[in-house]
Amino acid sequence: MPRPIHATIHTAALRANLERARAAAPDARVWAVVKANAYGHGIERVHEAFLAADGFALLDLQEAERVRQLGWRGPILLLEGVFEPRDLELCSRLGLWHAVHCDAQIDWLAAHKTHAPHRVFLKMNSGMNRLGFPAQRFRAAWARLSALPQVEEISLMTHFSDADGERGIAHQLHAFSQATADLPGERSLCNSAALLRHGLQAAVRQDWVRAGIALYGSAPDHPAQTAGHWGLAPGMTLSSRLIGVQELRPGDTVGYGSLFRAEAPLRIGVVACGYADGYPRHAGTGTPVLVDGVRTRTVGRVSMDMITVDLTPVPGAGPGSEVTLWGRASTGAVLPIDEVAQAAGTVGYELMCALAPRVPVAADAD
Repeated sequence: MPRPIHATIHTAALRANLERARAAAPDARVWAVVKANAYGHGIERVHEAFLAADGFALLDLQEAERVRQLGWRGPILLLEGVFEPRDLELCSRLGLWHAVHCDAQIDWLAAHKTHAPHRVFLKMNSGMNRLGFPAQRFRAAWARLSALPQVEEISLMTHFSDADGERGIAHQLHAFSQATADLPGERSLCNSAALLRHGLQAAVRQDWVRAGIALYGSAPDHPAQTAGHWGLAPGMTLSSRLIGVQELRPGDTVGYGSLFRAEAPLRIGVVACGYADGYPRHAGTGTPVLVDGVRTRTVGRVSMDMITVDLTPVPGAGPGSEVTLWGRASTGAVLPIDEVAQAAGTVGYELMCALAPRVPVAADAD
């Protein structure tokens, strides 16, 4: 019998999350962001669920090739553009759209020999200070691109740093609007947080929105809001089983470092899941977990292959009982991945992407 841990990708939930993203930004086209192997879900497993998107956005050429091999003939956008001149050859062959965020990428385009001119997304650094041309150089970059025969169409793009926080988007929206005033071309500003919070505003949603984490059922602004608040359903469930039970006496400790000490008699269960499976090692005592659909907590330190959980709320649980690390239990109870991430001092993005290769993953039957 194989080890009982496995991950399930919920195709219907992914499809519903895409519909929710589209409803949040009426009249805009939606990029389904599938970077990082679809946030750990697997491009091949999410592709069918996202066929109603207007395009796929990702980072590297191998991911783009996989999407084309799956039969997608619509737009594919390289969010960071190309990394060296020869990448443009594959962009030409696969018909990829790509971001342009620095002078070197313009230089490479100017030297590129192609029969089919490229669609590019010129990126502005409106305050995130990662990639993009600053406001004072943006128009010059646009002028250079517009003069190239290798460029067919220029869209304009930026990325919000605080759409999920108190500072908000007003300062970046103003900077982008000022720098791009009167420039032609479609625009793309919204990430998931801006999409859900501000997508009803035409000036924010513009022509294209980039739906990322929301598609996978995580709230981009947790804990201010929950996935349930936004009408999002978990796209992934990580499940396992109890493989052992221990009866603790007062004073007994649990796990490496003896970080947990029982203050009273306590029954605990041992779960076949650990940090080698992608469960966060820094998730301490109190991290939520479901046993047979009942909410309880972890106790002690996470090991490579096992965690231990408090069975007080589920006295009937024993070896073989279902354990839901995050996602949806067979009873229908849901443990949002964001709550697990918050208890571990991280974000749902990291837990999704950290799922280990040794964990079997399969899409459900929808």
